[in-house]
Formats: sequence, structure tokens, C-alpha cells
Amino acid sequence: MTFDQIRTFLWVARLGGFRRASERLNLSQPAVSTRIANLEQELRVTLFERGSGALVLTKHGTLLLTYAEQMLFVEEEIKQRVANPSEAEGLFRIGASETIAQAWLPGFLQAFSTQFPRVNIDLTVDISSNLRAGLLNRQLDLAFLMGPISEFTVENVALPQFDLHWYKSTKNPETDLTRIPVISYARQTRPYRELISELSHRIGPQVRVYSSASLSASLRMIAAGMAVGPYPRTLARDLLRENAIEEFDAGFTPQPLVFTASYLGEPRSHLSETGAVLGREVALKWVLDQNMV
Repeated sequence: MTFDQIRTFLWVARLGGFRRASERLNLSQPAVSTRIANLEQELRVTLFERGSGALVLTKHGTLLLTYAEQMLFVEEEIKQRVANPSEAEGLFRIGASETIAQAWLPGFLQAFSTQFPRVNIDLTVDISSNLRAGLLNRQLDLAFLMGPISEFTVENVALPQFDLHWYKSTKNPETDLTRIPVISYARQTRPYRELISELSHRIGPQVRVYSSASLSASLRMIAAGMAVGPYPRTLARDLLRENAIEEFDAGFTPQPLVFTASYLGEPRSHLSETGAVLGREVALKWVLDQNMV
């Protein structure tokens, strides 16, 4: 019986199938099946009830899962307290919202790669609702998203917030929100829902609101004079330097964007815990650098 077999068993049990476990462990599905078959043969018990649906643990499998979780906990403690970080290996899956991607994410990736040079990174940039689903489905190891995630299984590390500012084209003086459309984040996001609520209360049903998952495309639409909208200043800095857009007072300011570095607390992951703390450190330094500009 090897530790690789135990680790493989744990992820098959947690994810409910060989395919998802193979993706998590960066192994082929036959390799995962072979490890489980060898483990069952060595222990001389059946660990899973195999059928047309999801795998179900047997009595022996449920007992082994308890020991497997304890073993994985000890492994993570060793990695965190004893092991050399530069020797860590494997695939680490990171998800980030576009706001983070256009701000301090490059600095984080550089710092993470320096600390863990042998770890391969798989990066997903998406809206926060999709990142949340990916994290809870164990398709991501760490997510920088609009949070926190209110699930008892999730650990949330607070990140610096992003204040929002209203922008309009320098070529179009129109700022009357009853006359010019407002463009915002994608429909499935918190900023969009909050903006719709505030605009409906202040202006009424005549307001027109566009939505886009691409923040850079939204700001280009503002620069073209097609709409106005509230966005973080860091996303607008290039167009501000080009004098293509400018800030204006719309009569109210939407709530700041609140972000967290979120990861699953069980089973423990040294890379996830370290990555979340490193993300906060990089983000705080980035904010300080921005304020000094």
C-alpha cells in the first residue's frame, strides 16, 4: 500500500468518480483505476459500489476515508512546517476575476512561481459566480473573486477592495442617465444587480443598462461615447492617460468591489493556504504602489 494509492482513493471518494479524480491529480483515468484496483486487491476489500451512477463508498471504504483524511492532514503539515517549498510539485488551479487579472494577478503569478518553481499553474479568468462554482466543485484550488463565499467548507482571506468611479467619453458630454445608457459588469454578477437596483430606485424604468463580461470592451464602449459606467480606476488608467475618458459625478457612487482569496479548508492544501496569504501580500503591495504613482 502506497501513499499515492491512499491519496488517489481520497480524491475518488471526495469527487465521486475516476474521471474527476484523474483531472484533479493530473493523471490518466486508467492510472487512477489501476491504483484503486491495486489498493482493493492489497486490502482484500471492496472500497466502492460500482454502478451506473456515482460511486458510493462501502463500509470498508468509509472507514478507510477517515484514515486517508488523517494521512493527508499530516502530509500537509509536513509540507508546511518541514518541506522545502521549492521542491513542491504538481498542478495548481487558480481562478481569478477579470478585475484582479488586470490589476495585481501578474505580480502574484510571478511571486508564486518564484516560491514554487516546480508547480504547474492552470489559470482561469471568469466571472465570480463561475469561479465560486468551480471552487465548490473542486475544479479550482484557489479563487480570487468577489466574496466571501458563505460555505462552511470554504476559507476566505480578505483582499483589498476596489472603489468604483463613474466614467464618460471626453468626446461626448452627455451624462444624463435618462438619456445615455449605463454599462456594467455581466448580468450574473453582484455589481450588476446592485447597480440595477440603485438606478431603478433613483431614475426609474427608463434607464438603459448594458452588461458585458469583458471590462476592457466596456471601457472602450465608454470611450466611444456609447455609454457611461462605474469601474475601478485601475482598469481605466490607460484610457485616462490617453484622455479618451474622464471621471464625472453621477450623483451617487456604487458600493466598492469586495474580493477574497478563497479555498476549500478540507482536505488541507499547503499550496492553497500559502497562495491565499501570498495573494493578499501582493495585493496590498500593489495598492501601496498605486497610491504612490
